[in-house]
Formats: sequence, C-alpha cells, structure tokens
Amino acid sequence: MTHYILAIDQGTTSSRAIVFDEKANRIGQSQQEFPQIFPNDGWVEHDPEAIWSSTLAVCQSVLKDTGISAQEIASVGITNQRETTILWDITTGKPVYNAIVWQDRRTSVYCQSLVEQGWASKVQEKTGLLIDPYFSATKVRWVLENVEGAKQKAQAGQLAFGTVDSYLLWHLTNGQSHKTDATNAARTMAFNIHQQEWDQELIELFGIEDVIFPEVMDCSADFGDIDPQWLGASIPVNGIAGDQQAALVGQACFTPGMVKSTYGTGCFMILNTGDQALKSEHKLLTTVGYRLNGKVIYALEGSIFVAGAAIQWLRDGLKLFSDAKETQSLAQKALNDDSVYLVPAFTGLGAPYWDPDARGAMIGLTRDTSVEDIVSAGLRSVCYQTRDLVDAMSQDGANFRSLRVDGGMVVNDIMVQFLSDLLDVTVERPCVTETTALGVAFLAGMKVGIYSSLEDISQLWEADKTFQPEMDKTAGDTLYKGWQKAVNRVRTNT
Repeated sequence: MTHYILAIDQGTTSSRAIVFDEKANRIGQSQQEFPQIFPNDGWVEHDPEAIWSSTLAVCQSVLKDTGISAQEIASVGITNQRETTILWDITTGKPVYNAIVWQDRRTSVYCQSLVEQGWASKVQEKTGLLIDPYFSATKVRWVLENVEGAKQKAQAGQLAFGTVDSYLLWHLTNGQSHKTDATNAARTMAFNIHQQEWDQELIELFGIEDVIFPEVMDCSADFGDIDPQWLGASIPVNGIAGDQQAALVGQACFTPGMVKSTYGTGCFMILNTGDQALKSEHKLLTTVGYRLNGKVIYALEGSIFVAGAAIQWLRDGLKLFSDAKETQSLAQKALNDDSVYLVPAFTGLGAPYWDPDARGAMIGLTRDTSVEDIVSAGLRSVCYQTRDLVDAMSQDGANFRSLRVDGGMVVNDIMVQFLSDLLDVTVERPCVTETTALGVAFLAGMKVGIYSSLEDISQLWEADKTFQPEMDKTAGDTLYKGWQKAVNRVRTNT
C-alpha cells in the first residue's frame, strides 16, 4: 500500500495543500490566495478566519482532486509563515484581532525603546534575535495594549497565543491541541534557544505573561489528531516547522556549512551551523534549524522582507504584466537594466540593515527606461539583497561555493543565472522547488516510519538544474556597488 503525506503550507499570500507519496513525488496540489490588509503605513494584517478557511478548503480540495481518501493519508505536516501572531479565545476559537503579519512594523517605536533601555544584548544572547518588530512578542504586547477587552481576557486565562501553525493545529484538532515546534518558538523573541524553553524574564519584560503559550515540541512529534469532521477521518499531525526551516529540511541541508535560500514573498537564507549556536557580528540571526529527538541543530539566517512581493507589486500595483511567468521574457528584452535599481523597502529593510523606517525607491530612471528594464530591476533586487546576506555570512566566517535555492521565484532562469553571476557561486535548483512543503512532509513521514533517517531523506534530493557563474566577477561587483549606493539613498539608520 502506498503511503501518502499531506503537507499544509500556509504562506503569506496563499494557503496550499500538497500530497506527496513516500518517494517525495508530488501527487496533487491545491492553492488559494487570501486578502492582504494594510490598515496604516507599515502595518500588514490577515484575517485569521481567512487563513483557517482557505487552509481547510485546499486540504479538502486536494483530496477530492487526487481521489485520495483521508484514510490513505498516513501523516500530516504543517509549515507556515513565521512570526505572524494570532491571539484567540480558547472557548470560542475566535480571534480577538487580525493576525499581525511578520512584515508589520507597528511596534518599531517600542522596539527602539527596548534597545535604548539596554536590552539588545540580553535578547540576542537568549533568543539569537535582534530586537525588531518582525518577531512575535512585541506584536502580542500590542494586541494586549490596544485591543479592547484583550488584556482582561488574557488575565482571565482565556486568551491563547500562537503563530500560524499553532492556530491551525488548534482548529484542526478542534481545540484539543495547543502546541508548536522549536523552530516557530525560536522566532517569537520569547524563547530561549539554548535552554529550549519559554523565557520568563523576557515574557515579563514584554508584559505578555497572561496569554497561554503553546507547548514546544520537536519538529517531528505527535502534535495531535485532526478531527474527522474536517477531512473525513482522524489523521495524525506529525510534522511542524516554520517555512524557512522546513525548506532547510526539504533541501536536505543536513551537513554544517550547507546553505539554502528560499524566494517567496520574502527571501530567507539559512546556513546550517550544526550543534553550535554561532553569534553573528553582522546582524544575522541565530536560530533553530530543526530539533529532532531532543537534539537541536542551529543555523544562521538572513531575512529579506520583500522578494516575490516586489514582483507582485509590479504586477498588481503598477500593472506592468498580468502573470509573474511573463517576467522571464520581459527581462530578456531589457536594454537598460544595468542602470535601473529598484529598492523594494516597502516595509523597511531586513538583514543586514534592520531599518524599519526605510521605504522603497526606484533609481536611475531615464526617458528611455522601459517596462522591461523595471521588471528586470525587480528581479535583480532580489539577487542584490541575497548578495547582502552572503557578504554578511562570509564576514561571520561562512565559506560556501554553492547555494541551493527554492520557492516560487526560482522557476525564472534569468533571475537564477543572475544570482549565480552576482554571488560568483554555483546555484542548484531542485526538482521540487516548493521545498517548504516537502520538508514538512519529510518531518511528518519520519515520525510514522516512512523515512528512517535524515540520510534516507538526502537520497531523495535531486537537482533539476545547476547554474554556473558566467559574468565577469568585476562586472558583478560594479553592479553591486550601484545597488549599495541605491540602498544608502533610502536608509534612515546609516
């Protein structure tokens, strides 16, 4: 009998469900976008009930479309947009406010006050993170301080906090399971990554001690069983990991020194550092790569807030094309793309700048700048930001000659080739580019015995195409200097 795994991939702009077989072949997929909410400058929200309803819909849809019954699903994995914060009533399951998305910058003033009070080194020492609105803890505080009745509900022991994985798990198990995994916990700014437990000192600092925190598990664990009302049978949830860590697993980056970069709404590069939690001196994050059988593998991470979101803006905001697939042919026709730079700091700049108040700009425009040039600049902006991360990692002592890439953007050969040229490294694109879902499928499958080990999983990884540098390194360095000048034009914290 073939064993199937259902991977739930709840992302920033859409929810997806993918069914894999035991050989990591994708059998079927369903995807549904949901609305983005922008109440104020720098604010980004989602309707939690839209997250839940879209997730349930795609799970039901993929089973119907593939003809696979719930009884044939051996295990379920959940991977999710990280840091996005939801607080909900444990009696009704209703959220008390919209989900505050990882991109949201509303707590930047409070974060700056914490830095001024001298908390930066202690927060980094305990959590591996920089004090920034990006992470969950200050979002939780904002809800308690600003949403009517939220603090009282928390004080009454009625308010659960979770990242998206916890919220979905709670609903899938019909309120029976309030759990998360170590990778998601590590992104809240309230979890001690060395002791692997919620940090009471930080929780009290943020004033969020009254909310109900989820139990922190390994990435491959017994998280609970899906209630039969949702999919037609009770199915165990055995894998949870934040999307970027799931991609690290999906890319089989199990050896220290291996690195992957995922290109979705944002871009996230993660370097496996083994059992060493390396402290970055160049504003990268120390985080949990994955935790299995109680053993933690650490990682260095660089986060770019806007990658695919820049292409989405060119499509939906400027209406330069109707489908992202058109960007490859448009970029091929660009004539002046060497002089046009798009800095997509729509919600500030991430690593290594960490400038929440920076805003976007397009620089180098002339009368003969074309749509093709602007589209090319959008694609290249993602590569330039990746170079920022690579240079920071190199200064922290990383030395790698290859990079594994994944995510929706890497189907674009023009972009991936420019990435190889600019970084002067070999870039490997896997056969399965949606490795976030694949990674959590691996984690779920390990718990039920479909995969026996990480080595077993490594054997299933396969390259679709390998890109080698073709551009003269001096030319690439010159283009990158132009990018650095453009970035310095929009920075507020230089």
